[in-house]
Amino acid sequence: MDKKTMDVAFLGHPRGLSTLFFTEMWERFSYYGMRAILLFYMYYSVASGGLGFDKVTAASIMSIYGALVYLSSAIGGFVSDRIWGSRRTVFFGGILIMLGHIALSTPFGRTALFISIGLIVIGTGLLKPNVSEMVGDLYGETDPRRDTGFTIFVFGINTGAVISPIVVGYLGQKINFHLGFSMAAIGMFFGLLQYYIDGKKYLSKDSLYPNDPIDPEELKGLLQKILIFVIGLSLIFIIMSLFNLMNLTNIILVITVLAVMIPIYYFVIMLSSSKITKKERSRVWAYIPLFIASILFWSIEEQGSVVLAFFAEEQTKLSIGWLHYPASVFQSMNPLFIMIYVPLFVLLWTKLGNKQPSSPAKFAYGLFFAGLSFIWMMLPGLLSGTNTRVSPLWLITSWALVIVGEMLISPIGLSATTKLSPKAFQSQMMSMWFLSDAVAQAFNSQLVRFYSKETEVMYYGLVGAMTIAFGIILLLMVPKIKKLMIGVR
Repeated sequence: MDKKTMDVAFLGHPRGLSTLFFTEMWERFSYYGMRAILLFYMYYSVASGGLGFDKVTAASIMSIYGALVYLSSAIGGFVSDRIWGSRRTVFFGGILIMLGHIALSTPFGRTALFISIGLIVIGTGLLKPNVSEMVGDLYGETDPRRDTGFTIFVFGINTGAVISPIVVGYLGQKINFHLGFSMAAIGMFFGLLQYYIDGKKYLSKDSLYPNDPIDPEELKGLLQKILIFVIGLSLIFIIMSLFNLMNLTNIILVITVLAVMIPIYYFVIMLSSSKITKKERSRVWAYIPLFIASILFWSIEEQGSVVLAFFAEEQTKLSIGWLHYPASVFQSMNPLFIMIYVPLFVLLWTKLGNKQPSSPAKFAYGLFFAGLSFIWMMLPGLLSGTNTRVSPLWLITSWALVIVGEMLISPIGLSATTKLSPKAFQSQMMSMWFLSDAVAQAFNSQLVRFYSKETEVMYYGLVGAMTIAFGIILLLMVPKIKKLMIGVR
């Protein structure tokens, strides 16, 4: 029995799991707490403690922010594998996240906002993918506790995400936004402190070193590519300035286009590569409709922090008797329903065994539930108008529906990605899965511009109906996709 198997100090698991559990719990506490109040902070008037953005711009910034966070995760994986090692990469990422929250807690307005976005985007990209990798390193290859260990870890993620909108949301909306952001910074500080002290004792020394150190020649080529990218982007902004197009709206549009082009580039590279076999190429083609489906799903799911947040603030009754609560508290619904559903779906798939639907069919059903969650949100406007405050049960039910969709798409998508990825592109394919969320939020940065009280019913109806329609198309394509998957269920 190796040392890893003998370590049972934390709930029968290695003591290092406790370190990573609480690090990620506090990181998610800080991130989801910040996200719960950021939209309101941006569009509240200056007199009310906000920044005074118009609602359309605030919604667009919120969405592109999420896209940038997911885009940056690919950078974090590279830095860990090739330069710093996972332990240092996570630590520096946490420092940047904390500094980002501190920036928001200062009274420097819009300047602090954009500095904060830059710090948190890079910091989250460095931290998030590498903490998960370190969990896997706690276990030996044949250790049967591995899956349970990840389940405990995910519970920690969602614990932080459930609590933070309640705590940070109350402080931010009921007392002062900067106080709320300060609490998010304090949360990340606790995570860093615990990670630094415990990490030296309980995390593998291998995590201090990169898995595949970059050699000088390769580094030279990488720096050239980065230079070309920076020059190209600079030229785009210079041209925009010359034609008086340099504004926040157009900068967001440029980021949207880049977010969409990156996965297209990846797919072209993979499908045209001589490194993949005919069977692997067929599986990549099978993956494309699943990738598109995931973009549609995440587009709806991620609007929970944007259009549903508007609905919570402006059209939902925010009191039960003597209890008055801020709109940001509803941001706890997403992780709460995940925690409720996970054991139920584990039991369901275990009971169904080989009779459970195929991955493409699960994706189609997931789109049905996502689309239905938006169709459901048409009803308050149709029944009561868009200027009447309605029961919070409308919002809660919408989240309950969309998270059923997440259970059918998110874990299934991760599994399908590993099964369908060519051997030569395994890491890139996993990055592609996370890029689907980035593309979805990039699309949202343009889509949410059409949301208002006047367009609300039509907005929910059209987005919901289009998602369900694609779900039907995907269901009809299931036999063809299964054939392209060649032996993968």
